[in-house]
Amino acid sequence: MQVTAYMEPNNPMMKITPPFEWLHDHIQIIDQTCLPEELKLLKITDSESAIQAIKRLAIRGAPALGAFGALAVVVGLDEIKSTNRKDAEARLSELRVAIGDARPTAVNLRWAVDRVIDFGLKSTGGVTEIRESILAEAHRVASEDMAACAAIGLFGAELLNGLEKIGTHCNAGRLATAGIGTALAPFYTKKKAGKPISAFAAETRPLLQGARLTAWELQEAGINVTVVPDGAMASIILSNQLDAFIVGADRIASNGDSANKIGTVSHALAAKEAGIPFYVAAPTSTIDFSIETGSEIEIEQRSPTEVHAINGQRFTPLGVSALNPAFDVTPSQLITAIITEVGVLLPPYKDSITNAINLARRQK
Repeated sequence: MQVTAYMEPNNPMMKITPPFEWLHDHIQIIDQTCLPEELKLLKITDSESAIQAIKRLAIRGAPALGAFGALAVVVGLDEIKSTNRKDAEARLSELRVAIGDARPTAVNLRWAVDRVIDFGLKSTGGVTEIRESILAEAHRVASEDMAACAAIGLFGAELLNGLEKIGTHCNAGRLATAGIGTALAPFYTKKKAGKPISAFAAETRPLLQGARLTAWELQEAGINVTVVPDGAMASIILSNQLDAFIVGADRIASNGDSANKIGTVSHALAAKEAGIPFYVAAPTSTIDFSIETGSEIEIEQRSPTEVHAINGQRFTPLGVSALNPAFDVTPSQLITAIITEVGVLLPPYKDSITNAINLARRQK
């Protein structure tokens, strides 16, 4: 079974290689560390390769990590070469931790891995039936995300009606999801509708996801995009050059505090000062209702090497230390609205998030 239908029909992104897909017995992904210089495809046939792809950001973006992680459970289960159900159950317990915890901040990864494993274990059959159940549920995870992206695009485009110059940070587009993206979905929706839209993408140091990935995919879709140094974005915002700012999220607390790529909170502060809306776009699967505030979100600490060097070339003095938190948390009071697949959530977020979670559950 080949997964190819995660993009919307008649969408400008449809002809572009998807960030991941299931091909018969393995996963194929775009190695996003090679973009934009090279469109390199990787064949993922075992769990260790999947885990390393997650950790080194060959595959990234909270929704994409969820769908990819769900498929990775299947290739991990295939490795045991056993027909004994107890062997399969033991292997799934290992994969629940090994894959689910590969990146701690992105809640979608753990959510999807738990979902498909729990679904598979409900099967009363043998290993083959468990595998088939997990694979089918993994496809549902991806298909649901595709639909969520489309809905976020529609809701977001309505919010951005009449607004043209929109800032964004990191990459929350089709490379980060199973569909057309979260924060970038309104860009594609407006483009499809023939409405004017221009993106101002913060470069997103130290790994430059905005400069490398957001700029690449928006340009591929024919959307005007300007890359802005992270340190210059606040000045751009405060000088009234943007109409709004929109970002994705890796985890949202029940009070609306949102974790996103490091550097996001500075843009939110500038947007608040400038009086322009600051939106967070994410599916309800990104909401972690088990935590009250963003202070409970575990922030991934990545290697200092990513700060010290670019493309293997070190530019900081030897012996100098570096901090490399991968995410920061934007307080809910800086967020104008949260755009989800079930609607636009407004403050007080504790109430609107509760209603959104309940609505999303009823729709499934």
